[in-house]
Amino acid sequence: MRDTRESRLLLVLLIAIAFALITVDIRGGEDSPVDGARRAAATVFGPVEEGMSSAVDPIGNAIGAVRDSGERHDRIAELERQNAALKARLGSDDRNRSRVRQLDSMLKTAGAGQYGIKGAEVIGIGAAQGFSWTVTIDAGAKDGLKRDMTVLNGDGLVGRVTTVGPDTATVLLANDPDFTVGTRMEKTDELGFATGQGDRPLSVQLLNGKSEVKKGDRLVTFGSRKDKPFVPGVPVGEVVRVDPSGGDLTRTVYVKPYVGFTRLDIVGVVVEGPREDPRDTVLPKKPEKPKPTPTVTVTATPSGKPEGDGAGNPADGAADPADGAADPADGAADPADGAANDDEQ
Repeated sequence: MRDTRESRLLLVLLIAIAFALITVDIRGGEDSPVDGARRAAATVFGPVEEGMSSAVDPIGNAIGAVRDSGERHDRIAELERQNAALKARLGSDDRNRSRVRQLDSMLKTAGAGQYGIKGAEVIGIGAAQGFSWTVTIDAGAKDGLKRDMTVLNGDGLVGRVTTVGPDTATVLLANDPDFTVGTRMEKTDELGFATGQGDRPLSVQLLNGKSEVKKGDRLVTFGSRKDKPFVPGVPVGEVVRVDPSGGDLTRTVYVKPYVGFTRLDIVGVVVEGPREDPRDTVLPKKPEKPKPTPTVTVTATPSGKPEGDGAGNPADGAADPADGAADPADGAADPADGAANDDEQ
């Protein structure tokens, strides 16, 4: 349509008519004269509008669903992150509590033996330098560690340092077949040499073939000259089996070590030995044997009869010889009365 003077006038006229109809409709309220026309328009254009709406709504819903899905995905991802962080924190708390217990136990052991120790953490495990049972710890020469230092934890003897680097060190474990340590029996002071046997009990050769040893006896380290490689008094383990004595010069016993070599975590390297041999003071206290409970036996007696009535009392139930027997003085004839008096006759 071309922009002419007539078209402009027509547009102004249509706008004026539209405003007039709007004014009449507002003033008429429910009785508006254009209400019929509105209903007719709704009848004609309503289905078209509904069809358009049904065609457009899925698209709008899809767009909204995609938007909501993204928001839900973000919320789920955030919840998953929070859950993972919570699990990690809980796991870390459990691990920290375990490490605190290990450290506390190790410090008590070191205090009992008067050992100066350097704490370290096991950071590697595996064969090293031809040894089959070794671990790597996160302490080295910078921390004052040297070769042939005793390594322990809260349970007892772990091993000895074999090599030292600037920041790490290798520890040969006490259950390695190439590991040997001098031992001393608790109380009896019998000496011997313990050798590792992998996952089996330690083999201990006692120097006295006639020594009296029984299951449950405990051993500690005997100690070395200048405390290298072993300081004295470190708990080793308990006897679990004793070979019969065959008259040999030595005697073999088998000892279960106190330390669990497959679950090492916190250890201590003895950098300063004790001033004197702690002897057996570092060994854990033996559990006290339960005291026997006294047993009380109650014997039921028949009701209504006092205890002791069932047996005849010789004093009550037996006839008194003095009562039931005739008195010779009463029942026998007096010879002086019954016999004839020679003077009367």
